[in-house]
Amino acid sequence: MTMIDTRDGTRLYAKEWGPRHGRPVVLIHGWPLSADSWDPQMNALADAGYRVVAYDRRGFGRSDQPGSGNDYDTYADDLADVMAAKQLQADVALVGFSMGGGEIARYMSRHGGKSVSRAVFVSSVAGYLLKGPDNPDGVPQATFDDMTAAMKKDHRKFFTGFFKDFYGVGMLSHPVSDEQLHWAWRTAMQAGLRNILQAAEAFATTDFRPDLDHVKVPSLVIHGTADKTVPIEATGHVVAKKVPGARLIEYDGEPHAVFATQQDRLTQDLLDFLGEGVGASNAREEKAEPA
Repeated sequence: MTMIDTRDGTRLYAKEWGPRHGRPVVLIHGWPLSADSWDPQMNALADAGYRVVAYDRRGFGRSDQPGSGNDYDTYADDLADVMAAKQLQADVALVGFSMGGGEIARYMSRHGGKSVSRAVFVSSVAGYLLKGPDNPDGVPQATFDDMTAAMKKDHRKFFTGFFKDFYGVGMLSHPVSDEQLHWAWRTAMQAGLRNILQAAEAFATTDFRPDLDHVKVPSLVIHGTADKTVPIEATGHVVAKKVPGARLIEYDGEPHAVFATQQDRLTQDLLDFLGEGVGASNAREEKAEPA
């Protein structure tokens, strides 16, 4: 097991697959999961010759559960510390799912985008989730208040229901296996309740729109149009509009967890984007984007 010491002493679990000489890709997971949510994509990227690093956010998975520092400035510093520990010094691609997209945005502003050459925002919270006069497409504060109350009362029960929307499970739709749902619930149970609550407050109330002004690298935005967890109008559409040249791929009718519901498509879209302008020795040949 690889543990990385961050600047405030919190220890983060990290794993690395693929050749050491490969172009580096850092995968940042979503709430309330762990780096293992990326395993299918991580495996495919490693097979394609990339050096792939994924880590558990503080408070989640196998990382420490500090009682403070569960905010985006600290999360961005943690990302910088992971990159430094792994000596990722140039041509780094950052791929963030859900709240992981916020880490990318804050890293680009707080750390000047050091060493980053590409960015991918998958079902990302970047933009601004909280509804307000200047953000009419956001989520009402009452929704987050209800989530917080339910988690404080019985977070184990809360996540049983939460993951149904997360994966798009309904009366007529079951796009993932029961085992996938069980894994997600079990992984959420590894996280500390205080970390879960503070992380939720962070992604619900952080306005990333100013941070997006600092994203100057080629960027890809992937988002499901039926995402009930992170509505595309307040997030994915905002990133695509604010980041110069950003490419938006909408997954029609897809829920939040496209890493599982559209596993193969997402993997191929990542390979295509990361491989643009790169020799075939380190990436697969480009293919047309799905319609």
